[in-house]
Amino acid sequence: MELAALAVEAYVYGYPLVRDLSVVEGFMHTGFGSLPPTPFNHFAHAGRPSSADMPFMSADDTVRSVVQLDLSGGPVLLRLPGTDGADGAYCVFQFVDAWTNSFAYVGRRAAGARAGDWLVVPPGWAGSVPDGVLGVVDAPTSVVSVIGRNICADSSDSEDPERGRALREQPGVTYVEPGTHRTGLPAPDPDVPEALRFFERLRVWMADFPPSAPDQAYQDRFQPLGLLEEGPSPYTRADPALVRALTGGLARGRAWVEEASRAAAARGGWVLDPHLFDYNLDHYGVGTIDSPQWRIADREASYRTRAVAARGSLWGVHGYEAVYAHTLSDAGGERLNGAHSYVLRFEGPPPVGAGWSLAVYDLAGQRIGQALVGRGPVYGEEDGSPAVRIGRVWPDAAESADANRLSAPDGDFRLVLRLCAPGAGMLDGTYAIPAVERTR
Repeated sequence: MELAALAVEAYVYGYPLVRDLSVVEGFMHTGFGSLPPTPFNHFAHAGRPSSADMPFMSADDTVRSVVQLDLSGGPVLLRLPGTDGADGAYCVFQFVDAWTNSFAYVGRRAAGARAGDWLVVPPGWAGSVPDGVLGVVDAPTSVVSVIGRNICADSSDSEDPERGRALREQPGVTYVEPGTHRTGLPAPDPDVPEALRFFERLRVWMADFPPSAPDQAYQDRFQPLGLLEEGPSPYTRADPALVRALTGGLARGRAWVEEASRAAAARGGWVLDPHLFDYNLDHYGVGTIDSPQWRIADREASYRTRAVAARGSLWGVHGYEAVYAHTLSDAGGERLNGAHSYVLRFEGPPPVGAGWSLAVYDLAGQRIGQALVGRGPVYGEEDGSPAVRIGRVWPDAAESADANRLSAPDGDFRLVLRLCAPGAGMLDGTYAIPAVERTR
């Protein structure tokens, strides 16, 4: 295979690792959105729902708690709050390795709802489990992102202060064994030219955060690119032919990932892909489902899916935990636009085990106003079925007083339907999300 084609494969294969750890690094130094800069092994809490300036998933109706765990000095105890309070609010803590594999979940759907400690251990650890822990989470890599998603009364601490305060105060990290935990990620060689920095990061981080054995066997093919070389960087004085191959492969690989991500987002009607995160083929921990239904059979195809997911939905959850459906068009195929008014008439509440929500976003990804959160039936029609109206101008007094109403922005927008612990009807397609009807 020519070097440039091999570099394309290396880019698609390694993009999730570089994307993930770049976000982890930024999280520690600059923070994201309402999450402040936070070092390893300390929780950061957002007091408001996530927004378009956060790097993971879409902005939505959840308040986030995030911790970047470093296990290089040994295991840690992760104290998590109870996740099934009397209000029935949805909460889950998701564990993601450096390659973006979601390998464990602790929350309402799985692993019980008790507050307590979880032991998170690094690869190859063989120590003793302390008494009193609720369970053990085996991490595939020594850096792990833990993302807590919490839906409050109206998704904000200001309106649900007791729950918000509990979610901020309860989580914590405790070191189990004496050891030296790192304060940053392995640094690439600063003398590598900017054009080759992606591959230098990939080289350094692949060595420090090795993937599963089958993936390591696959990445052996990248030896001619210098990606498996240890010690001093091969890219500081790389052969011109190798430089041309790497820069050309990077451009082609990046273009493929961008185009594949745009194509997935631009399809007409409701777009729902409960299997976008099925690329984890090797690590099944607490709360995951080890089943062919939730695995991509072709390993090389899983690398392509993983890259697309990392580009548009970093740290997204498996479809059995939650799914997002979105649409840009109405029932007639026309783009949704604030110059018009719309209605969604549900034949029944979406089949979910832990609530659902509907929100309006502008095309920059910013949520417009509050999301409509449905933990139970949301009645809006004479026959008792849920109905939601969306628009910018409300000439009809009855419509303007309707509680099941979402504001639209000027210009084009999209709708996002979030479904927590979706039921079989949502996953197998037997439940049809209603088309968006234009009313004016």
